[in-house]
Amino acid sequence: MSKQKVTLSQAFKTYIWPRKKLIGIGLILIVISRLSGLVLPGATKYIIDDVIAKGDLYMLKIVLIAVVAAIMIQAVTSYLLTKLLSVEAQHLISVLRANVQKHLLQLPTRFFDNQKSGALVSRVMTDVEGVRNIVGTGLVQLVGGVLTAIISLALMIRISPMLTLYVLLPVAIFGFISLKAFAYIRPVFRERGKINAEVSGRLTETLNGVRVIKGFNAEAQETKIFEEGVDKLFQNVKKSLTTTSLVTSAATFLLGLASAGILGIGGYMIIQNQLTFGDFLSFTLFLGFMIAPIVQMSNIGSQLTESFAGLDRTQELLSMPIEDDGTIRTVKVKNIKGDIEFNNVSFSYEEGKPVLKNINFKAPAGSVTALVGTSGSGKTTIAGLAASFLNPESGTITLDGVDLSKISLTSYRSHLGVVLQDDFLFEGTIRENILFPRPNATDAELQHAVKAAFVNEFTDRFELGLETVIGERGVKLSGGQRQRVAIARAILANPRILILDEATSNLDTESETFIQQSLSALMQGRTTFVIAHRLSTIRQATQILVVENGQIQERGTHEELIEKKGRYHNLYTYQARI
Repeated sequence: MSKQKVTLSQAFKTYIWPRKKLIGIGLILIVISRLSGLVLPGATKYIIDDVIAKGDLYMLKIVLIAVVAAIMIQAVTSYLLTKLLSVEAQHLISVLRANVQKHLLQLPTRFFDNQKSGALVSRVMTDVEGVRNIVGTGLVQLVGGVLTAIISLALMIRISPMLTLYVLLPVAIFGFISLKAFAYIRPVFRERGKINAEVSGRLTETLNGVRVIKGFNAEAQETKIFEEGVDKLFQNVKKSLTTTSLVTSAATFLLGLASAGILGIGGYMIIQNQLTFGDFLSFTLFLGFMIAPIVQMSNIGSQLTESFAGLDRTQELLSMPIEDDGTIRTVKVKNIKGDIEFNNVSFSYEEGKPVLKNINFKAPAGSVTALVGTSGSGKTTIAGLAASFLNPESGTITLDGVDLSKISLTSYRSHLGVVLQDDFLFEGTIRENILFPRPNATDAELQHAVKAAFVNEFTDRFELGLETVIGERGVKLSGGQRQRVAIARAILANPRILILDEATSNLDTESETFIQQSLSALMQGRTTFVIAHRLSTIRQATQILVVENGQIQERGTHEELIEKKGRYHNLYTYQARI
């Protein structure tokens, strides 16, 4: 996966500019808030030099009214900032998550073969969260901090240019250290996102495979792997904490030196009558108002750096090309016959290691093509190509004479139904899983699918029937029951093209008898590809392709292949003896 780096200009164009009005209001509010915040240090001069020194009670009232008004303005603007920008930031996070998830589902199937689901979940849910520091109050607070520091600096120069000059030296050194630290820390945050995704991915796998772990008494082994992962995450966090701590410590030391120097120089200037006590106190308070946002900016800078690191990883996903490219897959199919033809199709998962070599065959509309052969021969790859989960490395696959690589996947897959060996069921009820391909199907259509796949044979025994909750991946059902639910789902989808990958492998003999009847009805009139190790289940296939070492060694009907006494005959007679 290529590394992406989100620049400030990209972030501005993508996230800030579309919300320019809202952020503009936020900037106005932060300006008002920070200006009102400067009333208190400015008022101290008048309290000391005028009110206390001259006993001016009228001035005291004016100063108090101004200070109270300023405090009220700060409170109101702070509330409005949170209400406007923090809420919008959370809204943007939800929109970004939805966009990333949508893009993720449009990526090629092969992408997911090399990814952990838990790691991808982390990237969808966690990486986008940092955007709140760009659109939320973080960016506005950064601008407000700069504004406060500049105004405070101007007022300090007005009071005493000499004292101000002394202050600027340690501040400049601190700024240089901060810039270097944030440049160093961005890759650290980026790496943290990657480690966090890996750890989350492993934890997800562990929880999904808990029965295997317990079955092999491997709890200690999994615990050790997870501990190594969280320690790696800890080392990364420690590195970032050390860096940010260095910035904070530098701020404390350098700005502390500035404060100590001001006490000495300011005290000397008061003694020499070059500075009033009120001016000195105001200068000290303004210094605090200049330093506080600078320290705050270092924290916000750290948050923004983390945000950009997360956006880098998000951009990696969003920049990946989707499989249904509208500029290439321009043909949309509505009503199809279902003629599929492979012309000199070759395919490999790794360069130089072909899985299929020059595959040629026709699967006429309504025919049943059975794929048999030893494990790893290429049967599932042929089915994956027919389902458009994979694309040929060379050669073409056509649907009704049209190159499948030019057909919109959305339109093609609307005619496709798939039943896999270990078919995936979602957590929820049996009804919800069967309705998955057509949520708006009528109850009559649902019941037809239920009866055709003999799902009612076991749901009638359940207290809640079709409303029975089956748990994650259908864990509360037996293998045969899960498979019948998956077949009912395919029946309800009513596809023109059907892929059956070991669809009867998890069934007992009685269930298999039921399912063979329902599958015969399901395959009627549909172009069907069947992958089966049980050769007794494909005797009625229109054609049987014997695949070995990525090539079709034999083809024909069951009777023709038995008569040839070749590879198929050997496989069939071997299974018959078993």
